[in-house]
Amino acid sequence: MNRFIAYSNDEIIRDLKNNVPTGKVNTNQDFLQQAENDQYGVKLADGLPLALIEAKTVKDIQGVLKTARKFHIPVVPRTTATSTVSGSDAIANSFILSTAKMNHIKEINRADQVAVVEPGVINQDLDDEARKFGLFYAPDPGSKKISSVGGNASTNAGGMSTVRYGATKDSVLGLKVVLADGREIKVGTRTLKQAFGYNLTQLFVGSEGTLGIITEVTVRLFPIPLGDSITGLAFFKDMKTLSTAVTEIRGSGAYPSMLEALDADTVKALDKYEGTHYSDNAGAMLILRLDSSNDDMLNTTKEILAKRGGQNLHLTTDPKEAAQITKLRQDMLPAVFANGQHVMEDMAVPLSKLAEMMDYIKKVADQLHLEIYTAGHAGDGNVHPTIIWSKDIDGIPDEVQKALQLMFRKALKLGGTISGEHAVGMLKNQWNNEELGDDVDMIQHQIKALFDPMNILNPKRKIN
Repeated sequence: MNRFIAYSNDEIIRDLKNNVPTGKVNTNQDFLQQAENDQYGVKLADGLPLALIEAKTVKDIQGVLKTARKFHIPVVPRTTATSTVSGSDAIANSFILSTAKMNHIKEINRADQVAVVEPGVINQDLDDEARKFGLFYAPDPGSKKISSVGGNASTNAGGMSTVRYGATKDSVLGLKVVLADGREIKVGTRTLKQAFGYNLTQLFVGSEGTLGIITEVTVRLFPIPLGDSITGLAFFKDMKTLSTAVTEIRGSGAYPSMLEALDADTVKALDKYEGTHYSDNAGAMLILRLDSSNDDMLNTTKEILAKRGGQNLHLTTDPKEAAQITKLRQDMLPAVFANGQHVMEDMAVPLSKLAEMMDYIKKVADQLHLEIYTAGHAGDGNVHPTIIWSKDIDGIPDEVQKALQLMFRKALKLGGTISGEHAVGMLKNQWNNEELGDDVDMIQHQIKALFDPMNILNPKRKIN
């Protein structure tokens, strides 16, 4: 006699709708197919989700998790779906839990220099609002206009200002998080210092939704610097030469807030995308910014650029022109991605090894006859090589896989990491043991089991 009794999808969805008081439960098949993948990178979804839930309140999140626990349904957290590592792709028969509609700025406090926001608040929107109070939000990923504060916290996003202000973790003071068992906890404070208890705030930052669902973020804000900021461009014969100049600027005391590198192929792609002519300068482009027009900082930067082969230096204090220059870096992704199928990577190496890493990427491209467009946050050693291949090819070509393996192992050999800021997701979780080692890999699984014993929160991501 067959004793196996399965719940139907209709029964599961009815239970889900009963437990979600204010959010929207989407089950339309066409909608779910459109929502199956996140926006960037290789698509690794392994089937359609049962539903995509647009949460509006903490109770909605708790209701989703209640149904998920009851029926053992995987829950994939998502805000604006801008992952480059398949961190929020659908899992077959899962719930995609979106907090994009939880997008209210709850507080901006000028005296305390903090903001309290819901996870769906867009990074750019928070920065714009903070500036009305004479403050700014420092984390500045290339996706600033479309990525959310909650998503940035979940992945510990970096960005263009990391060279001076640090990654997202350096701006997150506290969190509210709903755990897998439905409890909402508060970790951290709104003070710059806290030494009480284990640092659970930083455990959740970068955990990619595998330990809990972020419902509120308290972040540090900075006063807008006095004086005029200076934004500029300089050109070098290649990325290796550019990297040598960047390393020297970092050690000079000039304290730049942006040092962004784009190789010659990326500059050509931008020219095609923007209708500009920057590739006429030949070689690699450096985008730089100093937050203050201090003469000593400016003169030191100029001297290093000239000594290290920088050419056609152009500097401006005009905000509109500065925004146009910054937009070049922000538009790098769509400009490069337009050339074919792609995978963008995210290694980081010690600054002293940046030039060697840049040179190695060029050698890999030549050796395997691949198109590799290299850009990145040169000021903090974070490199983004993007491999492009024909849209007519199904799957990821073997030579692309080989290039990734070579670049990853080179970064590790140089004392770096294979994920500087894009997180791990499903694309790179098989590399955990090689980077972390047996003992740390095991501890990470033990932490996951403590917070999520049923393994329903974003399984197959982060730690595999």
